[in-house]
Amino acid sequence: MSAAPRLIRSATRRVRNRAFDSTFWDDFPMRPDDIVISTNPKCGTTWTQRIVGMMVFGSSAPFPVQDSSPWPDFRMPPPGAMLGLAESQQHRRFLKSHLPWDALPHYEGVKYIHVARDGRDAAMSFFHHKSNYTPESIARLIGLSNADSKFGDGDSYDFSPQDPAAHFAGWVEGPEDDQGDAGAGYFGMENSFWAARHEPQVLLVHFNDMKADLEGEMRRIAEFLDIEIAENIWAEIVEAAGFEAMKGDAHQLMPQAGGVWKGGGKTFINKGTNRRWEGVCRAADLARYETKVSSEFSPSLAAWCEHGRLVAGDPTTLPD
Repeated sequence: MSAAPRLIRSATRRVRNRAFDSTFWDDFPMRPDDIVISTNPKCGTTWTQRIVGMMVFGSSAPFPVQDSSPWPDFRMPPPGAMLGLAESQQHRRFLKSHLPWDALPHYEGVKYIHVARDGRDAAMSFFHHKSNYTPESIARLIGLSNADSKFGDGDSYDFSPQDPAAHFAGWVEGPEDDQGDAGAGYFGMENSFWAARHEPQVLLVHFNDMKADLEGEMRRIAEFLDIEIAENIWAEIVEAAGFEAMKGDAHQLMPQAGGVWKGGGKTFINKGTNRRWEGVCRAADLARYETKVSSEFSPSLAAWCEHGRLVAGDPTTLPD
């Protein structure tokens, strides 16, 4: 086993909401070739884990994503479960996170991939994600929240909303987005990684670009990770990373999803489409979203989040 990588800087702020806790990274033993995939929820996290996993394993064969890609900041597993899973892995590790850049420790050699998406699309996908939780998942989340002094017994947060328009309104206001910590939300996440876009160990990817040119974005990721893929398997791994293929492989990719979402993996891997907010969200709430984007984001960041690199330009060449 390689020696632990040098810590360049510790996290500069703490984030703890009802679903994840940045302090879980404090004593997490890293390896110098680790890959961290950190996104806001429902921005292409599992999609990217599937892509990176195929590159690491050199195969298009389905693999159980949750068992192959530990999520250190996740609060729902039993204490120590993610650490034990990560330490047992012999392959190059690709770790999941929903933390902003400044809430993560930065290690020499470790690569960080951030995937962005238009906030309206992320919010609608997040609604589908939460509205299909099983009763067991909801009970676990309520238990964690009630036991946390930050939220307290009798926390009134709705873990499984059923009205998409009301969810979007709450998402714009913050509670449905950040789930209890303003630093854990979409706007904080995107600003944080945008500020880190010139770091040589950070790669910014966008959901729209993956939809428009999946092979091109996969080749960008492989180059960033210094992984050489034999030309004769590129076509099959690109095909396996397509939405229809992932939907078809859902039970193999997400074998434990049945205990978390109604319908299991096929519910989790839902549509992979954008603009589902049209005709659903109220005009006033969409206008409030636009106002928040204007106040929270620079023009370049706003364009990047809405459109991606292929339309807005490469983040590393865009002004703040």
